[in-house]
Amino acid sequence: MRLPGGKPGKTGAEVISGFCENPPGDVTLMIVAGDWSKAHHGKWVDAVSRRGVVSIAWALKPHELPGWIDRRLRERGLRAAPEAVQGLAERVEGNLLAAAQEIDKLALLAPEGTLDLATMQSLVADAARYDVFRLIEATLSGQAAQARRMLAGLRAEGEQVAGLMPMVIREVLRAAALARAQARGGNLAAEMKSQGLWESRQAPFKRALQRHATPQRWNRFAAYASRVDRAAKGRGPGDPWQLLERLLLAIAEAPATGLLRGAGLLAGSGR
Repeated sequence: MRLPGGKPGKTGAEVISGFCENPPGDVTLMIVAGDWSKAHHGKWVDAVSRRGVVSIAWALKPHELPGWIDRRLRERGLRAAPEAVQGLAERVEGNLLAAAQEIDKLALLAPEGTLDLATMQSLVADAARYDVFRLIEATLSGQAAQARRMLAGLRAEGEQVAGLMPMVIREVLRAAALARAQARGGNLAAEMKSQGLWESRQAPFKRALQRHATPQRWNRFAAYASRVDRAAKGRGPGDPWQLLERLLLAIAEAPATGLLRGAGLLAGSGR
């Protein structure tokens, strides 16, 4: 049973509690919640814990990754300079499995003593997990350099722009809807929930709306995204990778919107 929002509703909670009172012997129920906090805890959770196990795995925040890597290195008897730990964190881009695998490899290959950055770089692979979801998140968060690096990674892995654009366009249109709600003085938090954006995903959109507050700006981003999509499908001019990079940089950094003015879609700093 998948609960993206972490709440089954009144009827769902009753069904789960009823199941736990007398579960069939040949059935195993696994409930996976995509979002969790104290507010999600209810009687149905207590019913589950009485019959089974409740395990909460908090997502590791980006700033917590170097500390996580350093602790795991020490558990394997390794020591690394702070810049070496940071270098490994940048290589794995939040992919804990890749980080664990690299640390296991370091336990076998690393020389004695404290690892410096150069040694770390020579021993680990560039195992960054590039995917379109994290690419968009970095873009909305204003991390232009990271977005450019991730886009290059996707290209190197053989991805095609045409396969990336549906998600890019969806998120741009979602941001446009949020900008309209904000412009008319509506409840932005309620609009985010109606757009399917739970609290854990709202921060990048909020930061993007601070850089680009007007709906007109997001409408122009959407128009440019359509141009990128046409080029990716061979129905329009231009290098789709170059066009997509320009779009992402323009979203990530307000001054970079000048990259799109040549297309006649953005004009003036206030639009």
